Amino acid sequence: MPQRHFLLYKPYGYLSQFTSEFEREQRKKRFLGELHDFPVGTMAIGRLDEHSEGLLLLTTDGQTSAQVRSKDIEKEYYAQVDGLITDEAVAQLQEGVEIGLRDVRYQTLPCQVRRLVEAPALPPRGRSIRSDRHGPTSWVSIIVTEGKFRQVRKMTAAAGFPTLRLVRVRIGEITLSDLQPGEVREVSELLPAAALAE
Repeated sequence: MPQRHFLLYKPYGYLSQFTSEFEREQRKKRFLGELHDFPVGTMAIGRLDEHSEGLLLLTTDGQTSAQVRSKDIEKEYYAQVDGLITDEAVAQLQEGVEIGLRDVRYQTLPCQVRRLVEAPALPPRGRSIRSDRHGPTSWVSIIVTEGKFRQVRKMTAAAGFPTLRLVRVRIGEITLSDLQPGEVREVSELLPAAALAE
């Protein structure tokens, strides 16, 4: 049976999983299976937390999943942060910052960060971010090759600019393109065959 692969624009408020072992969570949370009739054996490649949005890849193929999660594949995020982010904060993020991972401290790897001059043209989020009267916000692009738990949110907070909205816009060469929140698109492959053979 051929493997199947999907692109999904994960909306705000959904977990990046199909079920939960916790009965209370199963009753109160929203899961990926509500968005599409995925085949048995489909797995999300990596995760976006409940309050994050954007590109999520899914596959029935474990080999493809492992390849996409490797440090060879860039993941790009647009983060709306609280305040007007400074050049110093951008440089700090580029060099790597110390974040907490459970009971340990972790130094993030150097990454690519740039301030976005204008807010990106993204679909509105299901829930409002906050009122403008609470002060200005700004947007940054952050490209990482690692994927620690809530890493980008923790990075911007460590630099003094907490994330208000987080959208993953690219994984490797795959972008959100014209996908809309909740939309699923089946594709023939997620990575070029050459990349899988490396």
